[in-house]
Order: sequence, then C-alpha cells, then structure tokens
Amino acid sequence: MDWAPAPFWELERWTARQALSDEHGHPVAYGELAVAADAAARPLRAGQVFGLSCANTRAGLALYLGALRRGAVPLMLDAGLSDPVRDALLQLYGVGAWFDAAGQAWNGEPDGAASPDAHEELGLLLSTSGSTASPKLVRLSRANLAANAGSIAAYLELGADEVAITTLPLHYSYGLSVVNSHLACGARIALTEASVAQGEFWQRMRDESVTSLSGVPTLWRLLARLRFERMALPALRTLTQAGGRLEPAEIEALRLGAAKAGRRLYVMYGQTEATARIAYLPPERLQDKLGSIGVAIPGGELAVADNQGRLLPDGEAEGELLYRGPNVMLGYAESAADLSRGAEIEWLRTGDLARRDADGFHWITGRLKRFIKLFGHRINLDEIEQQLRARGLQVGVAGRDDRLQVALVGQSAEFCGTLARELATQLRCTHLAVKVQSFDELPVGSNGKLLYGRLQEQLDEREIAHA
Repeated sequence: MDWAPAPFWELERWTARQALSDEHGHPVAYGELAVAADAAARPLRAGQVFGLSCANTRAGLALYLGALRRGAVPLMLDAGLSDPVRDALLQLYGVGAWFDAAGQAWNGEPDGAASPDAHEELGLLLSTSGSTASPKLVRLSRANLAANAGSIAAYLELGADEVAITTLPLHYSYGLSVVNSHLACGARIALTEASVAQGEFWQRMRDESVTSLSGVPTLWRLLARLRFERMALPALRTLTQAGGRLEPAEIEALRLGAAKAGRRLYVMYGQTEATARIAYLPPERLQDKLGSIGVAIPGGELAVADNQGRLLPDGEAEGELLYRGPNVMLGYAESAADLSRGAEIEWLRTGDLARRDADGFHWITGRLKRFIKLFGHRINLDEIEQQLRARGLQVGVAGRDDRLQVALVGQSAEFCGTLARELATQLRCTHLAVKVQSFDELPVGSNGKLLYGRLQEQLDEREIAHA
C-alpha cells in the first residue's frame, strides 16, 4: 500500500492556527513556528549532522523542525547523558557542534562545523539504547518520519482541535511521535518539562484543555495510584500507552476508568527502528482482545516467521514478529561511515516472538533477544552483563519490564546494594527497579552456558522469599 502523508514540518499548511503553548505557556502560531524554525536552522547546511540535546522547549523543537525543513540531520541526545559519554558519541560520528535545548546555546559553531557525509535521504538519528549509552544509532529518513506521523494521526483519528501535552522527552521515539503526529494534523502541543507528580503539570492540563495524554507503563501505574480516573479533566478524551508492556489486569482497569469518563484508550506497540509505531489495538477491541498488540498501523504490514524466515499461517504457530512499511528505518549506524548508506531493510525483524490469531490480531509471547523496557527505555541485558563482566564479576543479568535483575557470585550485601544504586544512576531510574543479589553459583548447562530461564526463576524466587 502506498502511504505518503504530507510532511508535518510543512508548517505553512496551518499558518494561522496555534501550534504550541510553549514551556512558559505562551501561544505560538504555526506561521510563527515556521519562521522560528527557519531562523534556528539557518547556520546549518543541507546534509549536516549535528547534536541536539533535547528538552521540551520552544527552542529545541524549533531547531528540530528547522533542520528537517533545511535538510540537516539532528542526532537526538538524552540531556541526562554525562559529558564524557555525550562527547564520545559525537566524536565517534564526527559531529562538531551540538545544541543544548535547555540552555538554548550552541556548543561549537554550527556554521562550518565538522560533519560526516550523510546520505541524501537521512533525516534523523536516534539511539537504540540511550540509557546504556550504546553508540549504536537508528538511521531514519524524512519519509519515515512523515509516514509514521501520518499513520498515527490516522488511527488515533486526530484532528486540528486536539491538544497534546509532553510527558516524554523528544530524544525518545514515542515522545517525538506524539509531537510529530499532532503537528501533522494542525493540532496544538503544550510543552512542559513538569512531571505528572507535580501540581504544575495538572494545572497545565486544565489551563490548556488537553485532549490526549500519552505514557509508558510507569506513568500509567503511577496515575493508577493517584486515582487518575477521578480527576476533573473534562477536555481529556484520548489515552495512549506504549513503551513497554502493561499486564492485562492493568489494561482492563485503565479501560474501565477510561470508559466511565467517556475516553478512548489505545494500547500500542512499536520500536525506534520503525520510527515509533508498528501496531495498535483499537479501543473497541480492548475487551475481547485483551493482551494483544492488535493490528498493523495504516500503511504497514505484520507477519510471523519461523527461524528459516518462512511466513507462518494464522493460528497458534509461534515465530518472530516481522514488520514492513514506509516507516521502517534505513538501517543502523555504528560509525560515521554508516551515515552515508541508504535503505537496507524491507522486513524489520522485531526480535519479539508472537503469534497471529484467526482474526488477524497479534500476540507477543516472548523475546527472541534479551531486551527489557525499563521506564520506557529499551535496555540490552547482554550489554549490562558484558559491562559487569569487564569489571571481573561473575554475573548473570535478567529482568522484566519493571525491573532489572542481577545475580552475582560471592558478593556481600553491601556490595550488592552499592551496585544496585550505581546501575540505577546509570539507567536513570529508581534504585527500587534494580535488584542485585548474591548466589553461591549461577545455573549453567552441560555446555557451560548460563541457563537464563533458570536464572530468572531463581531471581524471582529469591525476591518472593524476601518480600
């Protein structure tokens, strides 16, 4: 299916409409945003790669949009990266200048700054795993961005009367997709760095008459404890959840609360490699397909394949979930030389095991590779394990989407506690989401390889015993 929506950065389509309420609550029209975007990107040249340390600010968003309009390529940076990690990443990719969206200042002169050769289709660079400081990037084209924004706007039935609020950072594909999809239909975005734990956030929700709220599982669990469904938010009508798995019982509770308030709930599935979104579960099917990730987004196609790459029929057969569509990335990058490469992927291998039922709905049954999503961020368990082994530790790493679990051999409780806090700092999450325990030995098979299934069981059993 051809799917080529108009680029959301063509802001002139909605010149007189309000595009933003900026971080100070000031209104910004689409025409005004277009002027600001072009001014912000003026020092950049087409094809230039630069760093953008992200914040939910007018200046940062203007530069992002201006770069897309000019043909420059932002490498989106987590503002929480340490200086050495950020500088090493920029050096690896030969990037000579970066913009601090929070401080609203350039580091290095953008005009004439060093930049790698970029393919003409390259539009954006996102990290595959910013929280572990992995240097591996996802290469996205401008066509990828436009297609995914249009798909999301279509299935969410977004219109120009929508108002979204930022609950996620712009270096994270889910957070960026919320902005892109609302700009694609002439809607308004309320920019804020406030968290849902702050009264300021809820005041903005009411002042701006926010109509849609998006969040990762951590946010929705927090809102459940805050009795979110009882809050007086008359304008709110659309809720979206992605960035990790909610348990079926949690989804059902959220669905019931949404239904009582006359709101729609969309449970969604995606990956950075697909620009953000791959599948969604229509609100009217939440009850009878509870636990499913749903169907492919408009313009996309899902399939399930065996380990030989053969597509499997609908039913109970389990295989790797594959996706193709105009939002599939050009490919990965691990060095500056990779940025000159074009499209390399037709079918995206998600790394998730799944089955498709007789109605065409998809169900995730496990992971082919070892990743978890912690607070919405993808964490590579093998990377963490290798990092700790490099320190001379005998270690096995497991986990679920709400916690990282580390098993050590022969370590004290004090050492385990210190390491848990260290990992929490690195991953930018609460120390309660990192469990480090010491064992006499780790479970291994006859071939000497770690038995991760058994390790997970032992870690879970130990946690239950100490609960």
